[in-house]
Amino acid sequence: MSENADVVVLREGTEGLSMESYAETLQERMPEHDVALARTPKEERELVEEARVVTGIAIDENLLARAENLELFACTFAGTDHVPMDELESRGVAVTNAGGIHAPGIAEQAIGNMLVFTRRLHEGWRRKQQGEWRHFQSHEFTDSTVTVIGLGSIGQAVVQRLQGFEVETIGVRYTPSKGGPTDEVLGFDEDDVHEALSRSDYVVVACPLNDLTRGLIGSAELATMPTDSVLVNTARGGIVDTDALVSALRSNKIRGAALDVTDPEPLPADHPLWGLENCLITPHTGGHTPKHWDRLADIVGENVARLGTGDELVNQVLAPEQN
Repeated sequence: MSENADVVVLREGTEGLSMESYAETLQERMPEHDVALARTPKEERELVEEARVVTGIAIDENLLARAENLELFACTFAGTDHVPMDELESRGVAVTNAGGIHAPGIAEQAIGNMLVFTRRLHEGWRRKQQGEWRHFQSHEFTDSTVTVIGLGSIGQAVVQRLQGFEVETIGVRYTPSKGGPTDEVLGFDEDDVHEALSRSDYVVVACPLNDLTRGLIGSAELATMPTDSVLVNTARGGIVDTDALVSALRSNKIRGAALDVTDPEPLPADHPLWGLENCLITPHTGGHTPKHWDRLADIVGENVARLGTGDELVNQVLAPEQN
């Protein structure tokens, strides 16, 4: 352990990935800096006293009180609602997040889920398990209409991967006047959302969970969706009303749903969603990628280089006040 490290990696890991690997990757990116992994609470307390940059899931206020030289906290999550933002702001510490590093994997999983429903591959898997050679009919993805709710990094990655499939795309975003990569862009007001849903074969939810989007897809919205449409939730479970979704799937108001996120999460073993054949569930694994640390190290390495230059940091969610 280096006592004079200017970049410190906190000990708590994420997604089953080794923080030691993260520290090693950061050191490779920044050979001119001294990167140290704090393996114990004692090492964290000692190392943060000299660090200009600390990175990890969160930094508690007691640890922050010791970090007198801290200029940047690089959160290893996309969300920062668990981070003491007010305290960091009062100390003039910039905060960045890991937004965007999961987008390729999440987008690939969304595309895969749409293709599974299109070609009914889940039905093929069931028949294979039963040793049953019996034909079934499938659909074509070509000429479908795909609505992507949220055109941030994940939504954009989904739209990019839809190119070549010969589908029509509708994007829903907070400021539709900005346009976007989809064939059409609508807003989050109720009329626009229902307009998009009414024309959709597939709906991909890729927006953040906030006061505007909580319960965005409820019974009224599911009633607007065509009966042969499929809902794909890649974002947060709370954006979809779970009880309304169960009802819609049970009564075939929509063809199916693919959920990488649920409400509640984890999904209890006795939850009715598990028993629905027209609902595919994965345990919030869409963002997993072996390139997690590589992509995050690229962001942190670039931001360490920008410290003191006055340039805006990559993925900056809190900027210190300029004196």
